[in-house]
This record gives sequence, structure tokens and C-alpha cells, in this order.
Amino acid sequence: MKAGDRVRVKTSVIVYTHPEHRNQSFDMKGLEGEIVSIINDWNGRPVSPNLPIQVKFSAKFKAHFKQEELEVISD
Repeated sequence: MKAGDRVRVKTSVIVYTHPEHRNQSFDMKGLEGEIVSIINDWNGRPVSPNLPIQVKFSAKFKAHFKQEELEVISD
């Protein structure tokens, strides 16, 4: 996976921050988005974040995922 890839959430991931479902549980399974970045450093220092892949779903909503939670969509 790399920045710019289209991906789909393949496992059940519950969030409470989705803009259309504020403060309610929302299952992200099946949603499609684009990888914005894969975080592996912070201020030039290597880090190992728990959720390194940032995915953009809309202009208002981005979320972080593990690699196992996503699948690349081939065009």
C-alpha cells in the first residue's frame, strides 16, 4: 500500500467521529477511500504508530487504520 491507493475497509471498525453520525457508533466496513499517508516518522524520528495508515473518505472525514483492516481496490 502507498499514498494515493484506493482502499476499502474490509473488517468491522466502529468509530464515533463520523461527521454524519456524531457521537453514535458507526461501522466503517465497506467504505471506500484514498490513502493520504502512511505514518512512519515524526519530526524526522522513526515511530511505530498503532494505526499508521491515514485514509480520506470525504472532504470532512479522515481516519487511521491498521494494514489488516484495509484492502486495495484494483481499477
